[in-house]
Amino acid sequence: MLLLPLFMFFLFAFSKVFATLILIQKMEVASFYAARRWQLESHRNVAHESFDNGTLCPDIEQKVKEYLGYFDATTKSFLGIQTVSVCPVQRTQVWNVVTLTVFTNPIDLPTMKTGGYKFEVVKYVPNRDRPIAFVLPGLNAP
Repeated sequence: MLLLPLFMFFLFAFSKVFATLILIQKMEVASFYAARRWQLESHRNVAHESFDNGTLCPDIEQKVKEYLGYFDATTKSFLGIQTVSVCPVQRTQVWNVVTLTVFTNPIDLPTMKTGGYKFEVVKYVPNRDRPIAFVLPGLNAP
């Protein structure tokens, strides 16, 4: 009779660990999608930066949220998702840094009070420049 509550506790703890593993795997897949789409559809020209930040990045974030189950109440509560963000993407000279950040709900146990957890996946995406052939100075390239 006393083993049933102990069994239920371990079952609950195991399901939460399993949910965390699922969340991390889904974050890896979603961050790859976000990075690849940013690489292929973003612009290098400053004139198109408003499209990238105003339309493209929120659309990528929307698709990532859909994949992670942010809009499904059952999946959201099982995985403990609180917030999901991809935007803004950090631009540098060579790389674009796409960071997927997920905050989870704190563990709700009366004996253990903790804060929520923050999971981040960072992808470095190269700019979509055409490679330039390396030519030594003073040599005539054909």
